[in-house]
Amino acid sequence: MSGNSIQVRAYAEHDLSGMISLWNQIVEEGIAFPQEDLLDMETGRSFFASQTYCGVAVDDEGKKLVGLYILHPNNVGRCGHIANASYAVDAKCRGRHIGEKLVKDCLKQAKIHGFRILQFNAVVESNTHARHLYERAGFTQLGTIIGGFRMKDGQYVNICPYYREL
Repeated sequence: MSGNSIQVRAYAEHDLSGMISLWNQIVEEGIAFPQEDLLDMETGRSFFASQTYCGVAVDDEGKKLVGLYILHPNNVGRCGHIANASYAVDAKCRGRHIGEKLVKDCLKQAKIHGFRILQFNAVVESNTHARHLYERAGFTQLGTIIGGFRMKDGQYVNICPYYREL
Protein backbone atom coordinates (compact mmCIF):
# COMPACT_ATOMS: atom_id res chain seq x y z
CA MET A 1 0.00 0.00 0.00
CA SER A 2 1.52 3.31 -1.03
CA GLY A 3 0.85 6.62 0.66
CA ASN A 4 -0.98 7.75 -2.48
CA SER A 5 -3.72 5.15 -2.00
CA ILE A 6 -4.67 6.67 1.37
CA GLN A 7 -7.76 8.85 1.73
CA VAL A 8 -8.70 10.90 4.79
CA ARG A 9 -12.38 11.34 5.63
CA ALA A 10 -14.69 11.90 8.58
CA TYR A 11 -15.11 8.84 10.77
CA ALA A 12 -18.28 6.79 10.66
CA GLU A 13 -19.85 4.40 13.17
CA HIS A 14 -18.41 1.39 11.31
CA ASP A 15 -14.87 2.79 11.89
CA LEU A 16 -15.14 2.73 15.70
CA SER A 17 -13.71 -0.73 16.31
CA GLY A 18 -10.63 0.04 14.21
CA MET A 19 -10.26 3.49 15.75
CA ILE A 20 -10.39 2.08 19.27
CA SER A 21 -7.85 -0.58 18.38
CA LEU A 22 -5.47 1.97 16.83
CA TRP A 23 -5.91 4.45 19.70
CA ASN A 24 -5.17 1.69 22.22
CA GLN A 25 -2.07 0.68 20.22
CA ILE A 26 -0.61 4.16 20.73
CA VAL A 27 -1.63 4.30 24.40
CA GLU A 28 -0.04 0.89 25.02
CA GLU A 29 3.22 1.99 23.33
CA GLY A 30 3.40 4.58 26.11
CA ILE A 31 5.68 6.98 24.24
CA ALA A 32 3.37 9.58 22.67
CA PHE A 33 -0.16 9.97 24.08
CA PRO A 34 -0.65 11.20 27.66
CA GLN A 35 -3.59 8.81 28.20
CA GLU A 36 -2.99 5.62 30.17
CA ASP A 37 -6.46 4.05 30.15
CA LEU A 38 -7.48 1.93 27.18
CA LEU A 39 -10.78 2.47 25.41
CA ASP A 40 -13.48 -0.16 25.09
CA MET A 41 -16.45 0.06 22.73
CA GLU A 42 -18.52 2.15 25.16
CA THR A 43 -15.79 4.57 26.26
CA GLY A 44 -14.40 4.76 22.73
CA ARG A 45 -17.75 5.67 21.19
CA SER A 46 -18.21 8.41 23.78
CA PHE A 47 -14.63 9.67 23.46
CA PHE A 48 -14.66 9.99 19.68
CA ALA A 49 -18.19 11.45 19.64
CA SER A 50 -17.07 14.17 22.10
CA GLN A 51 -14.45 15.54 19.69
CA THR A 52 -15.12 18.50 17.41
CA TYR A 53 -14.03 16.34 14.47
CA CYS A 54 -12.39 12.96 13.93
CA GLY A 55 -10.69 12.06 10.70
CA VAL A 56 -9.67 8.58 9.61
CA ALA A 57 -7.10 7.54 7.03
CA VAL A 58 -8.18 4.52 5.02
CA ASP A 59 -6.76 2.67 2.05
CA ASP A 60 -8.19 3.57 -1.37
CA GLU A 61 -10.89 0.92 -1.07
CA GLY A 62 -11.83 2.14 2.40
CA LYS A 63 -11.34 -1.32 3.83
CA LYS A 64 -8.38 -0.81 6.16
CA LEU A 65 -8.10 1.97 8.74
CA VAL A 66 -4.43 3.03 8.88
CA GLY A 67 -4.58 6.30 10.82
CA LEU A 68 -6.79 8.76 12.64
CA TYR A 69 -6.85 12.14 14.30
CA ILE A 70 -9.00 13.92 16.83
CA LEU A 71 -9.61 17.69 16.81
CA HIS A 72 -11.08 19.62 19.73
CA PRO A 73 -10.74 22.93 21.59
CA ASN A 74 -7.52 23.29 23.55
CA ASN A 75 -9.30 25.46 26.11
CA VAL A 76 -12.62 27.23 26.73
CA GLY A 77 -14.10 30.70 26.57
CA ARG A 78 -11.65 33.39 25.53
CA CYS A 79 -9.15 30.73 24.47
CA GLY A 80 -11.71 28.50 22.75
CA HIS A 81 -10.45 29.57 19.31
CA ILE A 82 -7.30 27.49 19.89
CA ALA A 83 -7.61 23.87 18.79
CA ASN A 84 -5.67 20.82 19.86
CA ALA A 85 -5.24 17.56 17.95
CA SER A 86 -3.76 14.10 18.34
CA TYR A 87 -2.67 11.77 15.55
CA ALA A 88 -2.25 8.02 15.35
CA VAL A 89 -0.76 5.95 12.52
CA ASP A 90 -0.81 2.15 12.59
CA ALA A 91 2.70 0.93 13.46
CA LYS A 92 2.68 -1.38 10.39
CA CYS A 93 1.97 1.58 8.09
CA ARG A 94 4.40 4.22 9.33
CA GLY A 95 6.81 5.87 6.92
CA ARG A 96 4.19 6.20 4.17
CA HIS A 97 3.31 9.88 4.72
CA ILE A 98 -0.02 9.01 6.34
CA GLY A 99 0.70 11.40 9.21
CA GLU A 100 1.25 14.20 6.72
CA LYS A 101 -2.15 13.56 5.13
CA LEU A 102 -3.77 13.54 8.58
CA VAL A 103 -2.13 16.84 9.59
CA LYS A 104 -3.13 18.55 6.31
CA ASP A 105 -6.72 17.42 6.66
CA CYS A 106 -6.76 18.46 10.32
CA LEU A 107 -5.55 21.96 9.43
CA LYS A 108 -8.36 22.26 6.89
CA GLN A 109 -10.99 20.96 9.33
CA ALA A 110 -9.75 23.20 12.14
CA LYS A 111 -10.29 26.24 9.94
CA ILE A 112 -13.72 25.00 8.79
CA HIS A 113 -14.73 24.57 12.44
CA GLY A 114 -13.79 28.16 13.29
CA PHE A 115 -10.49 27.65 15.08
CA ARG A 116 -7.77 30.27 14.54
CA ILE A 117 -4.77 28.40 15.97
CA LEU A 118 -3.79 24.75 16.20
CA GLN A 119 -1.60 23.95 19.20
CA PHE A 120 0.06 20.73 20.31
CA ASN A 121 0.70 20.72 24.05
CA ALA A 122 2.85 17.64 24.53
CA VAL A 123 4.97 16.52 21.59
CA VAL A 124 7.60 14.19 23.05
CA GLU A 125 11.04 15.59 22.23
CA SER A 126 12.33 12.22 20.97
CA ASN A 127 9.41 11.92 18.50
CA THR A 128 11.57 13.37 15.74
CA HIS A 129 9.37 12.18 12.86
CA ALA A 130 6.35 14.04 14.25
CA ARG A 131 8.40 17.11 15.09
CA HIS A 132 9.88 17.31 11.59
CA LEU A 133 6.42 16.85 10.09
CA TYR A 134 4.99 19.68 12.19
CA GLU A 135 7.88 21.98 11.32
CA ARG A 136 7.47 21.20 7.58
CA ALA A 137 3.76 22.01 7.98
CA GLY A 138 4.57 25.48 9.34
CA PHE A 139 4.29 24.89 13.09
CA THR A 140 6.52 26.82 15.49
CA GLN A 141 8.00 25.25 18.60
CA LEU A 142 7.12 27.30 21.68
CA GLY A 143 9.90 25.96 23.89
CA THR A 144 10.70 22.86 25.88
CA ILE A 145 9.07 21.60 29.06
CA ILE A 146 11.72 19.67 30.95
CA GLY A 147 10.47 16.28 32.13
CA GLY A 148 6.94 17.02 30.96
CA PHE A 149 6.08 13.48 29.83
CA ARG A 150 6.28 10.22 31.75
CA MET A 151 7.15 7.36 29.41
CA LYS A 152 5.69 3.89 29.90
CA ASP A 153 8.95 2.80 31.53
CA GLY A 154 8.62 5.59 34.13
CA GLN A 155 11.35 7.82 32.68
CA TYR A 156 10.53 11.54 32.42
CA VAL A 157 11.38 13.13 29.08
CA ASN A 158 11.00 16.60 27.60
CA ILE A 159 8.01 17.78 25.61
CA CYS A 160 7.90 20.49 22.97
CA PRO A 161 4.69 22.49 22.52
CA TYR A 162 3.99 23.64 18.94
CA TYR A 163 1.46 26.00 17.35
CA ARG A 164 0.40 27.30 13.97
CA GLU A 165 -1.99 30.08 13.01
CA LEU A 166 -4.70 28.94 10.62
